[in-house]
Amino acid sequence: MRIAVVGAGAVGGVFGARLATAGHEVTFLARGTTLEVLRTQGLQLESVHGNVHLSPTHATDDPAAIGVVDCVLVGVKATQVAAIAPSLRPLLGQHTAVIPLQNGVEASVQLAQALGPDHVLEGLCRVIAEQAGPGKIRHMAVTPLLEFGPRAGHPPAPAVAAALPAIADAINAAGMQALIPADMAVALWEKFLFIEPIGVVCAATGESFGPVRTIAETRALVDAALDEVIAVGQAVGVAWPADAKAVVWQRYDSLPPHERTSMARDLLAQRPSEFDAQTGAVVRLGQQYSVATPVHAVLHAVLLPRVIPAT
Repeated sequence: MRIAVVGAGAVGGVFGARLATAGHEVTFLARGTTLEVLRTQGLQLESVHGNVHLSPTHATDDPAAIGVVDCVLVGVKATQVAAIAPSLRPLLGQHTAVIPLQNGVEASVQLAQALGPDHVLEGLCRVIAEQAGPGKIRHMAVTPLLEFGPRAGHPPAPAVAAALPAIADAINAAGMQALIPADMAVALWEKFLFIEPIGVVCAATGESFGPVRTIAETRALVDAALDEVIAVGQAVGVAWPADAKAVVWQRYDSLPPHERTSMARDLLAQRPSEFDAQTGAVVRLGQQYSVATPVHAVLHAVLLPRVIPAT
């Protein structure tokens, strides 16, 4: 299978490395120092499931140099999707599936606006990983999981829909997990419910999962943030399972105590983050649908100085 991985950071690096190791023709779209390292030194994946070193590998900054592929995995940060989306058109053939891997709930809309609805699916991934340097990825926990499927109200072209089982098989055979849920809207928001509340509290407190979930006051803060995301999702039209919040708490309580979400890591390091695509989205959608989000409003204001440079 011919696969283009857009972005060779933490998420793109994990999925791309595993698929390449499984024998698929993977090309990374990258730029700058990362592109140079991929071309000269390859990609190094340090993983709890076994390390991988791809020798100098297929990488370019020009989608036209790749041509038509079977699948496009869009792994850049959520804040970069809208800008990069139009450049991906040379990758599209009749059967090409475009799968966003971003945290948040807006990436597929941005991709579809640029590429049309026939190719763009809804997608989400679960993995705890970070970029340790250009071409160097550290996968700390969780078996990589990709869930993807048709966007609500926007089915893909028949040739794209027919290709989905083969994409899932390729991911599963590469030692990862792939699911095609019956309702991607619920799956997308369930992931958002998992990553955003604890992520924003970790960022605001400067702490990892362990202290945030153990201290009564911060646990209560996460719980209130969960309630707000559930309320916003319900207003948008998400049919939440009755146990959605309980399931998230079960997962929170099993997370490695010294880890954080990628948004929290990026904010604390003052790197570009998905803060606006996550916490900002909760505040925006709350305003749009007249849902009160006082906890998110305060956390959003507290963290803005880390995002907006002082003048």
